[in-house]
Amino acid sequence: MNLRNLMMWGVVVLLVLGLYNLFQNPGSIAGKTEMPFSTFLTEVDKGNVVSVDIRGSELSGNFRDGKGFKTYSPNYPNLVEKLSAKGVSITAGLEKKRDLRCGE
Repeated sequence: MNLRNLMMWGVVVLLVLGLYNLFQNPGSIAGKTEMPFSTFLTEVDKGNVVSVDIRGSELSGNFRDGKGFKTYSPNYPNLVEKLSAKGVSITAGLEKKRDLRCGE
């Protein structure tokens, strides 16, 4: 086996490992696990949420253990007050626009 073939097989192995890791946990996107809003509220009440980024109705953030999460918020008028009362760091911005042509 020459060096070129060995390098090609190395690339193939790395691609297979990358795809395996990508599809290992489909609920996790970029290290953020999707969760129901009710679970999110429970974690806030327990004091496990450190930070939240609010983009329209989409919430994402981090727990005390460093793991990320994302969820969808229904109309919940006291959410910011609840997060502030628990000492959660809050950032907010415009809702991310979705490109319907790409399915995102």
